[in-house]
Amino acid sequence: MNLHELSPAPGSNPKAYRKGRGHGSGNGKTAGRGHKGQWARSGGGVRTGFEGGQMPLVRRIPKRGFNNIFAKPLEAINVSALEKFEDGATVNVCDLLEKGILSKCEYGYKVLGNGNLTKKLTVRASAFSASAKEKIVAAGGKYEVV
Repeated sequence: MNLHELSPAPGSNPKAYRKGRGHGSGNGKTAGRGHKGQWARSGGGVRTGFEGGQMPLVRRIPKRGFNNIFAKPLEAINVSALEKFEDGATVNVCDLLEKGILSKCEYGYKVLGNGNLTKKLTVRASAFSASAKEKIVAAGGKYEVV
């Protein structure tokens, strides 16, 4: 396939609706904006979330808990995902990204205890759940917090 052979899927590229081009077009004169009023003006309308002066929903709902804006969220993987590795392997972020278990890992990852592990692995991660630690050790492996 060459660049000149590319074309959009049928029906995905409809013809543009030409507004305000005479009453014969079916969308002339006011061009679908009606007569006068805030929405008829250029630049008219209200900002997102504005409710006509009523206290907006986003301000009526109470804030709950604490939201740490400096939090560095960890990716999560289960122990069962580690079965893809050979016996005796050392598992780190690069290996997980390479095997496609993780698609991205900005701040690190946490190993959770869902599933079973039968292979003896050395797992290097930012954090481990208690059950994940138990399962890694029970399989004869080691865990290291990086």
